[in-house]
Amino acid sequence: MLFLAKLCGILTLIWFYMTAKNHGGPLLNWPVIGLIGYWLTWWLSKMLIVVPLAGMVPKHSVVEFLLTQLPVLCSLAVCYLIRGKLIASLSAVDK
Repeated sequence: MLFLAKLCGILTLIWFYMTAKNHGGPLLNWPVIGLIGYWLTWWLSKMLIVVPLAGMVPKHSVVEFLLTQLPVLCSLAVCYLIRGKLIASLSAVDK
């Protein structure tokens, strides 16, 4: 079940690298920021959302699968916001 989380982590690294390359940002800093943001958010959402909800939901395979993928969705949403902030900060420096 962690395969999707690992895959999204690698794709986030590539996504931030390509964004830095296209916008003229630092090619090493942005992917590292994106990866740290992804894994930190994944871990926090797992501890704060999944662990408390795990006892409340029925032990059904579909519900368990969806619940374990919730940190991935939270992490991708936060990475989208981080990416937007990095692009905005780069645009603010250019002005």
